[in-house]
Amino acid sequence: MLRGSGLAFHFGQSRALDGVDITIADGELVAVMGPSGCGKSTLLNVLAGILRPAAGEVLLRDERLDHLGDGARSARRLRDFGFVLQFGDLVPELTLRENVELPLRLLGERRRSARDRARDLMAQLEIERAADRVPAEVSGGEAQRAAVARALIHRPAVIFADEPTGALDSVAGERVLDALTGLARRHGSAVVLVTHDGKVAAHADRMLFMRDGRLVT
Repeated sequence: MLRGSGLAFHFGQSRALDGVDITIADGELVAVMGPSGCGKSTLLNVLAGILRPAAGEVLLRDERLDHLGDGARSARRLRDFGFVLQFGDLVPELTLRENVELPLRLLGERRRSARDRARDLMAQLEIERAADRVPAEVSGGEAQRAAVARALIHRPAVIFADEPTGALDSVAGERVLDALTGLARRHGSAVVLVTHDGKVAAHADRMLFMRDGRLVT
């Protein structure tokens, strides 16, 4: 469903990706592990179309993402991808519910329909009581579960999660990870999970390891 072939990317003279081949199946949860600086986050950003590879190709259902212009790649990310980052990256001026609704509203969904879907998803994640609070008024775990809801609400083909529990304590992190993996499986979304934590990676169907810009066995 999502495939990267011969992916290369450089930061100046530093080679962040060096001929990476990776395939993600429909609904599959793949963990990419490795030490800091090995290229994990760069790989995620290239697969998501945020960065354009210096060499190689990225295909989503046989369409070349790396050949699309900036606007077309942004539109594809909005429609087909969801993101959960280490610090959530919620819009600080919006309430949790407004943050969760945001992908649907940007896709043209009517306000009432988007609000109903956000309410249902937030109830599943047990954060409905915090729906009208802004991110600064809730705990880190609640904010991160709102980020999970925002990533899932439009039922994307792929969710990219970059150290999604890295800023949380073990209890809050486990709740966020259970919510992310459980709802992704229920919705049929694939997950590409970047982590250096073996306990986090153990939730995946398959683990890949990176070192010096390459996938290693």
